[in-house]
Amino acid sequence: MKIREVRAVAVDIAPNIKTKARVPKQREAAHFGNPMARYPDYVRNAWQPDNWTRAACIVTAEDGTWGLGMTNNSGPVTRLINDHLAKLIVGQDCMATEKLWDVMQRATAQYGTAGMASYAISAVDNALWDLKGKLLKLPVYHLLGGPQKEKIFCYASNTDLTYGTENSIAWFLELGFKAVKLFMRYGPEHGIEGIRKNEELVAKTREQVGPDVEISVDSWMSLNIEYIVRLVDALRPYRIKWLEDYLLPESLDTYIKVRQRVPGQILATGEHWYSIHPFAVAASQGLVDIFQPDVQWCGGISACVRICHLAEAHGVSVITHAGMNYPYGQHLAMAMPAIVWGERSEGVAPPGVPLEEMITLPGTVAIKNGYVRPTDAPGFGFEITKEWLEGKASKAG
Repeated sequence: MKIREVRAVAVDIAPNIKTKARVPKQREAAHFGNPMARYPDYVRNAWQPDNWTRAACIVTAEDGTWGLGMTNNSGPVTRLINDHLAKLIVGQDCMATEKLWDVMQRATAQYGTAGMASYAISAVDNALWDLKGKLLKLPVYHLLGGPQKEKIFCYASNTDLTYGTENSIAWFLELGFKAVKLFMRYGPEHGIEGIRKNEELVAKTREQVGPDVEISVDSWMSLNIEYIVRLVDALRPYRIKWLEDYLLPESLDTYIKVRQRVPGQILATGEHWYSIHPFAVAASQGLVDIFQPDVQWCGGISACVRICHLAEAHGVSVITHAGMNYPYGQHLAMAMPAIVWGERSEGVAPPGVPLEEMITLPGTVAIKNGYVRPTDAPGFGFEITKEWLEGKASKAG
């Protein structure tokens, strides 16, 4: 069966929260470290685009069956899909996911397959996999080889600091998570005082969660070699699981130097790596221990399957960035032996708010007691109509 239409629109999706948080938001919430921290006159909402919402890609077959892919950065991404990728996909075989991923990679090489092009490719690729599953009446994880595990172990990332980290961590534990992730607030610009404050945060959380809950630490592209060495040394007593996203993503030579300086520390990164090539270099050089591609950013399911196979060949684990927020990462994790854990981020849930109320795309399975298993419905199991999407598109303006 051939593809009849490929169309991308900006959408504004948000959870339908009905339960009131048990604690109020803090008036002056903390901010975690970021690559713009050396320029404090730029607050975060000023250096990031404020009119780019999510992008939804709908791929429709000749018989009217359609698949849905989602990604970020709607402004440029919808243009890339509608103006370029769509004409490459329309008229092609719905089942040809390998060919079409390769076509999109090669066709965007002229302006770079990384960055925005990779976001666009991800949305189209995931829509194709959703369509393929619907046409074959099988869940995507069956198309990827079937269930490799009974359920997926999940951890909670404290990305929303507005309720206070201690309150959020307490709620994560109550929800049944046995692993959490903290975001470092301070980087090289803050000197030894920043290292001390980062250590205090981790020490306090270790005391709160006890010895049997894993703690990981994320620095969101904000560190340098010297700071990493000093931070790792300061955090050693608290047995962090891994240090994550600690350098600017393109600086692969610096990753080599960090690996040499902190050989005993588990290192994780990859949410800002695009397509398969950075992962291939990192695997061959032993730069990190855990790959963290984002299935909605790095090239979709087709890219992530390749990354998982690279990881297996080199003894590296995979934990997709934000993978448990949506069915895309859930289905991938269900089938791939290389994926050992799953991340729930996007705030997880305000203290007291059930995880079921945090679902943004109907059909997504909520985590229970720290584990999740995706639905067996065809494709990714979305319970969405085109009318629902059109309503979300109108909100995006």
